[in-house]
Amino acid sequence: MQTVPPPIERSIEEREISVKHLPVNLFASVMGISGLALAWRLAAHQYGVSPVVSGVIGLVAVIAFLILAISYTVKLAKYPNAVMHEFRHPIAGNFFGTVPIAVLLISSIIGEADHGVAEVVWAIGAIGTIALSFTIFSRLFQGKIDSGHALPAWLIPGVATLDIPVAGGAMRMPWAHELNIFSLAVGTILALVFFTMIVSRLIHHEKLASNMIPSLMILIAPFEVGFLAYTNFMQRIDVFAAVLFYFGLFLFFTLVLKVFRRSIPFTAGWWGVSFPIAALSNAALKYADTVRLWPITVLAILLLAFLNVVIVMLFIRTMRTVFNGDLLSGR
Repeated sequence: MQTVPPPIERSIEEREISVKHLPVNLFASVMGISGLALAWRLAAHQYGVSPVVSGVIGLVAVIAFLILAISYTVKLAKYPNAVMHEFRHPIAGNFFGTVPIAVLLISSIIGEADHGVAEVVWAIGAIGTIALSFTIFSRLFQGKIDSGHALPAWLIPGVATLDIPVAGGAMRMPWAHELNIFSLAVGTILALVFFTMIVSRLIHHEKLASNMIPSLMILIAPFEVGFLAYTNFMQRIDVFAAVLFYFGLFLFFTLVLKVFRRSIPFTAGWWGVSFPIAALSNAALKYADTVRLWPITVLAILLLAFLNVVIVMLFIRTMRTVFNGDLLSGR
C-alpha cells in the first residue's frame, strides 16, 4: 500500500505574508527600547557613562516607533476589520495601551533635544492614554466577563496612566500638575483592582498556556512604574516609594525563572517582558542614587546589564521572524 508522505510546512512563498497579521503588541518593543535608553541616561548622570549610548538607543526607539506606526496605520486603512477584531479581543485588546505609552516614553527621549516638541508629544500621549484606559475599563461594566480572561495584559491600560507622570513630571504647562495627579489616581486604583483580579485568577484557575507565561512579568509593572510616577511627581524618594520598589523587585525574583525558559516558544508577545524590566532597571538606578549603598548600586548595574541582554535577544529573535516570514504570516 502506498504511504502518504507527511505534510510539509508551507514555504514563505506559500504563506500569506501581509501587514494584516502585524500584532499590536509589537509596540511593546518601543516601550522596552525607550526604557533602556532612559536607563542609560540615568547611568550617564550617575556613573559618567557617555550620553551617546542613551542617544543612540533613543534614536532606535524613535525609528522603531515610526516604522510600527506607519505599518499599523496601513493595516488600519487596508484591514479595518482585522484591527477591530484585535481591539475587541478580551486579551489582545489590552495591548493597544502600548501605543500611547510608547508615545509618552518617546516624549521623554526627545525632551533632552527639544522640550517644546516633547511637551506636545507628551500631551498627545496623555490624551490617548486616558481615552484608551476609559474605553478598556468601560468594557468591564458590560458584564459577563470571563474571569479566566483576567490575565497580566489587563494591567497595561491601567498602568498606562501611571506613565503620564513618569514622562510628565517635568512638564511646565500649568495644567500638567493636575493631569499628573489625575493620572496617578486612576493608574493607582486600576492597578490595585486589576492586580488583585489577576492574582486571584492565577491562583484559582488553570495554569497559563506556555505562550502566555512571558506576560507574567507585567505583574511587576504597577509597582516599578508606580515608583517612577510617584517619585517624579513628588520629587523625592520616601518610605512609600521604597515599598513600591522592593515589592516589584520581590516579584521580579519570584517570576524570572518561571518566565525565562527555553521551552517557551518565541512570539511578538515576548516583548511584553521588556518594559517591566526596563521600569525595574530605571527604578533601581534612581533608588541606588538616593540610598547610596553598594549592594543596591551593584543590583542596579546588574539589572541594567540584564535588561540589555533581554532587549538584544528579543531584537535578534524578532528580526529572525521578520526575515523568515513568521511575523506577518499570522502564525
